[in-house]
Amino acid sequence: MNRKLGWFIGAGLLVAFLLAGVVSNFASGSPDGLDATARDGCVFNAADEIVSGTCMVQQEQAHQMADSPLADYGIEGIENEYLSTGLSGIAGVLITFGIGAGGFWLVRRRDQKAAEEAPT
Repeated sequence: MNRKLGWFIGAGLLVAFLLAGVVSNFASGSPDGLDATARDGCVFNAADEIVSGTCMVQQEQAHQMADSPLADYGIEGIENEYLSTGLSGIAGVLITFGIGAGGFWLVRRRDQKAAEEAPT
């Protein structure tokens, strides 16, 4: 790998770590467009419980991965909400980068093998 590519990947990872680890803690807690649409038609009380109406949220079920270590934008067992959110973001960046790098490595390896086996 040449130096420019290494610096580019390093800078990209640094930006991704900062966004996932720090900036993610400042994201809005308000429902996004999909959540707001799913809540449309129901009336909620102060405890965010449905008191009347009909909406998609009434069909909501627990996610199959709700007990996983990285569920709900945090890391299970870490009490500090900001640290938990930041570390889960960093873990997500590392997992995503690892999967992407592994995929590129496999494709590159396959292309090199095909080039070696090609008749000259």
